[in-house]
Amino acid sequence: MTKISEIKYDGKKGVPIIRDVGNAINVHTGLWGRTKPVTDYSRCIGCRTCYVYCPVSAISWDEKKNQPKTNYFTCKSCGICPDVCPVKCIKMVETP
Repeated sequence: MTKISEIKYDGKKGVPIIRDVGNAINVHTGLWGRTKPVTDYSRCIGCRTCYVYCPVSAISWDEKKNQPKTNYFTCKSCGICPDVCPVKCIKMVETP
Protein backbone atom coordinates (compact mmCIF):
# COMPACT_ATOMS: atom_id res chain seq x y z
CA MET A 1 0.00 0.00 0.00
CA THR A 2 1.19 3.51 -0.80
CA LYS A 3 1.78 5.75 2.19
CA ILE A 4 0.09 9.13 2.00
CA SER A 5 3.47 10.86 2.30
CA GLU A 6 4.69 8.99 -0.80
CA ILE A 7 1.84 10.03 -3.11
CA LYS A 8 3.00 12.33 -5.88
CA TYR A 9 0.60 14.43 -7.88
CA ASP A 10 1.30 14.81 -11.59
CA GLY A 11 1.63 18.58 -11.38
CA LYS A 12 -1.78 19.70 -12.61
CA LYS A 13 -2.41 23.33 -11.77
CA GLY A 14 -5.54 24.76 -10.18
CA VAL A 15 -6.54 21.81 -8.00
CA PRO A 16 -7.96 23.36 -4.84
CA ILE A 17 -7.08 21.78 -1.53
CA ILE A 18 -8.58 23.08 1.69
CA ARG A 19 -5.94 22.84 4.38
CA ASP A 20 -8.46 23.45 7.17
CA VAL A 21 -10.37 20.25 6.48
CA GLY A 22 -13.92 19.60 7.52
CA ASN A 23 -15.34 22.98 6.57
CA ALA A 24 -18.30 21.41 4.77
CA ILE A 25 -19.05 18.59 7.20
CA ASN A 26 -21.90 20.39 8.95
CA VAL A 27 -23.29 21.95 5.77
CA HIS A 28 -24.96 19.37 3.53
CA THR A 29 -23.84 20.93 0.27
CA GLY A 30 -23.76 17.53 -1.40
CA LEU A 31 -27.47 17.79 -2.02
CA TRP A 32 -26.82 20.65 -4.47
CA GLY A 33 -24.87 18.74 -7.12
CA ARG A 34 -26.19 17.24 -10.32
CA THR A 35 -23.50 14.58 -10.39
CA LYS A 36 -21.85 12.39 -7.79
CA PRO A 37 -18.69 10.29 -7.73
CA VAL A 38 -19.24 6.54 -7.89
CA THR A 39 -16.35 4.16 -7.21
CA ASP A 40 -15.89 0.81 -8.93
CA TYR A 41 -14.42 -0.97 -5.90
CA SER A 42 -13.37 -3.98 -7.98
CA ARG A 43 -10.83 -1.72 -9.72
CA CYS A 44 -9.75 0.36 -6.70
CA ILE A 45 -6.10 -0.24 -5.76
CA GLY A 46 -6.35 1.35 -2.31
CA CYS A 47 -3.85 4.13 -3.03
CA ARG A 48 -5.82 6.77 -1.05
CA THR A 49 -5.22 9.47 -3.64
CA CYS A 50 -8.92 10.40 -3.72
CA TYR A 51 -8.95 10.60 0.08
CA VAL A 52 -5.91 12.87 0.13
CA TYR A 53 -7.10 15.26 -2.57
CA CYS A 54 -10.77 15.67 -1.60
CA PRO A 55 -10.95 19.41 -0.79
CA VAL A 56 -13.87 19.07 1.66
CA SER A 57 -13.01 15.77 3.36
CA ALA A 58 -16.07 14.07 1.87
CA ILE A 59 -14.01 10.92 1.38
CA SER A 60 -13.07 8.90 4.44
CA TRP A 61 -11.07 5.69 4.45
CA ASP A 62 -12.42 2.29 5.44
CA GLU A 63 -9.35 0.62 6.93
CA LYS A 64 -10.94 -2.84 7.06
CA LYS A 65 -11.94 -2.84 3.39
CA ASN A 66 -8.98 -0.66 2.31
CA GLN A 67 -11.23 1.49 0.17
CA PRO A 68 -12.73 4.99 0.11
CA LYS A 69 -16.14 5.84 1.48
CA THR A 70 -17.87 8.95 0.13
CA ASN A 71 -20.16 11.09 2.25
CA TYR A 72 -22.62 12.35 -0.36
CA PHE A 73 -24.07 14.93 2.03
CA THR A 74 -20.68 16.66 2.20
CA CYS A 75 -19.43 16.02 -1.37
CA LYS A 76 -19.58 19.11 -3.59
CA SER A 77 -19.33 17.09 -6.82
CA CYS A 78 -16.19 19.00 -7.82
CA GLY A 79 -14.82 16.08 -9.85
CA ILE A 80 -11.33 16.11 -8.37
CA CYS A 81 -11.49 12.48 -7.17
CA PRO A 82 -12.01 10.93 -10.63
CA ASP A 83 -9.40 13.30 -12.05
CA VAL A 84 -6.68 12.24 -9.59
CA CYS A 85 -7.53 8.52 -9.46
CA PRO A 86 -4.57 6.71 -11.09
CA VAL A 87 -6.71 3.76 -12.25
CA LYS A 88 -9.81 5.80 -13.15
CA CYS A 89 -12.14 3.69 -11.01
CA ILE A 90 -14.18 6.76 -9.96
CA LYS A 91 -16.73 8.19 -12.38
CA MET A 92 -19.06 11.17 -12.04
CA VAL A 93 -22.64 10.06 -12.70
CA GLU A 94 -25.84 12.09 -13.04
CA THR A 95 -28.07 12.17 -9.98
CA PRO A 96 -31.81 11.64 -10.40
